[in-house]
Amino acid sequence: MLERLTGLIAFARAGSLGSFTAAARSLAISPSAVSKSVQRLEQNLGLSLFTRTTRALTLTPEGRELHERALRLLREAEEIEQAAMTARAAPSGTLRIAASLPIGIHVIAPALPAFRRLHPKVRVELRLNDQFVDLIEEGADLAVRIGELADSRLLSRRLAPHRLCCFASPAYLAARGIPDHPDALDGHETVSLRYQSTGQTFRWPFRVGDREIEVVPPSGIVVDASEALIAALVAGGGIGMGADFIAAPHVARGELVPVLSAYAVARHNITAVWPESRRTNPAVRAFLALLQELFRAQMKTTAGAAT
Repeated sequence: MLERLTGLIAFARAGSLGSFTAAARSLAISPSAVSKSVQRLEQNLGLSLFTRTTRALTLTPEGRELHERALRLLREAEEIEQAAMTARAAPSGTLRIAASLPIGIHVIAPALPAFRRLHPKVRVELRLNDQFVDLIEEGADLAVRIGELADSRLLSRRLAPHRLCCFASPAYLAARGIPDHPDALDGHETVSLRYQSTGQTFRWPFRVGDREIEVVPPSGIVVDASEALIAALVAGGGIGMGADFIAAPHVARGELVPVLSAYAVARHNITAVWPESRRTNPAVRAFLALLQELFRAQMKTTAGAAT
């Protein structure tokens, strides 16, 4: 197969330039290599592609018919080479990223200055929306989504898993004590999240032994944004459950403490997605590498705080 492709490329170039010598020069190989490749191709096809004289090299009728197809093959080979060169190029241009509000605020936005320092030729546009957007229709280059994927037109990569854990402020725990089991939440103030899209209250998952249970505590405070939930917890509103990557900065500053971490549940549903047309985009590739590193670092930070 590789030999036939080589022969087709040599044939296409020789047919366009009118000589094996000119074709050899453009392909950076010897004239004899071009001639032998074409001869092997003619033998495989059982056709004469050129009429050879001492003064000229002309296409036969069969050769003219195949030449246009061979030219298309040559153009596609050049496009593949160009795509490879582009993939190795330094990231540049505008990178449009779509993400949910929590991931955008707590993970992506804080990392953008460092990304720009590494890749100063890239201009980043971050679009935050808790509703799934159509990347192709919206012209976005990359999205980070929570939940299962339904769009088969997109390429995807699972990011590092995150944990759903309870958190509270040190002041609240000092005043009210630290629960040692999910059942002990009944004696505590809690803050819960209600989904904006459905109006349903988030059910708190816990890993108890070899099974997962869900709890809906009777919360005195219910909010519809994770940022509001964290703010209420930092202010001493009680115990609440959230993703570790949202709470991580507050844990690092000592504003929140993981609670019931032995019962925390891991989730593997954060995914980066991008259109096929962005497969070799250097800026997309660079940001994907950064995302994976960010989520791995978040996992280590919160795991360390929980021990």
